[in-house]
Amino acid sequence: MLKKSLVLLLVIASAVSSQAQQFKVLLFTKTAGFHHESIHEGVDGVRKLAARHNFTVDWQENASVFNEKQLKDYAAVIFLNTTGDILNEEQQAAFEKFIQSGKGWVGIHAAADTEYEWPWYTKMVGMMFKIHPSQQTAYLDVVDSNFPGLERFPKRMIWTDEWYEYQKPYKSNDLKFLIGLDEKTYDPKTKWGDNEGKGMGDFHPMSWYHKYDGGRAFYTGLGHIGLVYSDQSFLDHLYGGIYWAATGKGIK
Repeated sequence: MLKKSLVLLLVIASAVSSQAQQFKVLLFTKTAGFHHESIHEGVDGVRKLAARHNFTVDWQENASVFNEKQLKDYAAVIFLNTTGDILNEEQQAAFEKFIQSGKGWVGIHAAADTEYEWPWYTKMVGMMFKIHPSQQTAYLDVVDSNFPGLERFPKRMIWTDEWYEYQKPYKSNDLKFLIGLDEKTYDPKTKWGDNEGKGMGDFHPMSWYHKYDGGRAFYTGLGHIGLVYSDQSFLDHLYGGIYWAATGKGIK
């Protein structure tokens, strides 16, 4: 009888603990190309956000988690500095169904340097990586503050990072831009063989979101340097994206 009571108490405690969490996300960091040293700092940063904002995060580098049975437990999936071809066709199909079921995706920095040959993914990201110059300090400008996490983000802020230039034309034409990069405040020129970067012109996006194929997608180009994952402004920005992707809430 005592044993049964203990088992019942454990079940109840587990249920209460589970209910106490707002939502559950999968943090995915597999790389098949360049491996960012900042990934582990990024994992620590997301875990701290989970502790601060009362949600559950599972960290995985093994793509086998991308199946319908396991993905159904998550409200959103975060691609943190993923690179290259990281999912096979079966895993891609499971992830597409996940988004189509009304779930969310968050992409950080090199998530735009991932799965170039998967058209569905590139349209979800919205813009894909082309090239970047050396790390520099520049100014960021908030172009739309009507998004969670940008309440305390300054309208204009000095920032040091690895500034991605993205391919044109955009992969999706419904992107809602949140943060732009002032190209007058840094040198965008660079060249890698035949690949040449000159900047993006009148407007250089660094963060955006859109509804996609029944679900939600948020991306930020910030996040190359490890120390940004302990910067409160960035963490506010990142949690806003996670919160919206997981719940659909936060936009007036």
